[in-house]
Order: sequence, then C-alpha cells, then structure tokens
Amino acid sequence: MNHGAAPASLTKLAVSATLHCLTGCAIGEVLGMVIGTALGWSNLATILLAIALAFLFGYSLTIRPVLKSGLPLKAAIGVALAADTVSIAVMEIVDNAVMLLVPGAMEAGVASWLFWVSLAFALAVAFVVTVPVNRWLISRGKGHAVVHQYHGGHAHEGHHDHH
Repeated sequence: MNHGAAPASLTKLAVSATLHCLTGCAIGEVLGMVIGTALGWSNLATILLAIALAFLFGYSLTIRPVLKSGLPLKAAIGVALAADTVSIAVMEIVDNAVMLLVPGAMEAGVASWLFWVSLAFALAVAFVVTVPVNRWLISRGKGHAVVHQYHGGHAHEGHHDHH
C-alpha cells in the first residue's frame, strides 16, 4: 500500500476496517444484549456485558489474520489493541447511546422486533460515525493501517514491508 494513497482508496480502506470492526462489535453486542436481556439484567449490566463482548470479538477478528501472517501472539495482541481500541470504543459509545435513546428498545426483549430494529439502527449509526474516525486514524498511519501491513503475509522474519 503506497503512503500517497488517493482519498478514495483511503475511504475504501476505512470502510473495510470499520466493517471488520463492526462485525466483531455486532457479534459481541448482540450476544451481550441477548444474554443480559434473557437474564433480566439491568440496562447498565447488559450494556457492560455487550461492550466487553464487543471488544473481545472485535479484537479476536483483528488478531486472527495478524497471527496468520506469522506474528507472535503477544505482538498480534499489541497490534489489535493499537488498531481497534479507538474504533471499537467509538462504535460502542454510539451504538449503546442509540439503544438507550430509542424509547423502549432496552426493555423490548430479544423476542421483539423493536429490539432488533433498534440494534440494527444503532449499529448502522455507529458505522457511519466510525468510518471517518478510522479514515483519520489510517491517514495518520494508526488504526487499521497498522494491521494492514500484516495482512496477506507481508510480515516476514520480523521486518515489515511498507508498500
């Protein structure tokens, strides 16, 4: 990847990075909401569980391809933390804020269409807000730009190719 990347490709990379993050966030968010709601937990407990799981799955999805590039686990975790922390945090703040703002969404329960529509809407809003954040991070060589250099086996014997 050249560092003089055109804005369009930078945006494409940011969208791809955000979708990647969104997948992990969505899995964790849905699991957390389902478990918390099913167990009759308070909104706060449910949201905290959803956020914890969102980070767990978000990081896991980033770590996998980095590990496949041959990087040791400790280094891969470092890369994932550097790449995804801001992205996941922004996504989770927006996502959970929307869930709390939609009347009755948190109380609706997992059998209700209101819950699922609200969650899908919340994740969509979070996605739209997070793309520019990721684009900014990537443009500064942070965020998923860090992970990008490990994709496709570009990292060999501890030295990195910068395309």
